[in-house]
Amino acid sequence: MALQWVILTYLVAVEAAIAVLLTLPSPKLVKNRLVSLVSLILQPALFVVPFAGFQLLDIYWKNEHRLMCTSEICTASERDRYEKSVSFSFFLLIYKAQRNVILCAASILLYWSVYRICKYHKEIQHLEEVEKKSKEL
Repeated sequence: MALQWVILTYLVAVEAAIAVLLTLPSPKLVKNRLVSLVSLILQPALFVVPFAGFQLLDIYWKNEHRLMCTSEICTASERDRYEKSVSFSFFLLIYKAQRNVILCAASILLYWSVYRICKYHKEIQHLEEVEKKSKEL
């Protein structure tokens, strides 16, 4: 597994842990502090979206431009490389590509989920403040 996939795997794990922490019931003060901390982290962590998108494009590019020997005239080295790509290792590469696509989609979906959870908490907090001010009047 290449370094970019290891990084993306850890990012998905961290995003999942943050999503779980934000959705667990906790005291209001702890929840507000946690939401404010995660909100501060979200903007710099936005790099995960273009990073995952670039990795998806890389998978697509490699899939579309893999070696194919379809013409009548193929050199011996092209034929050997094509036969190796059709063998069992080809199926392993397809499996890895599918796993990596799922990983990229999960990272983008989890980032969006954490963003929306934080936004909902802030909206609820704002509505509670409005309600408190209206009760005081």
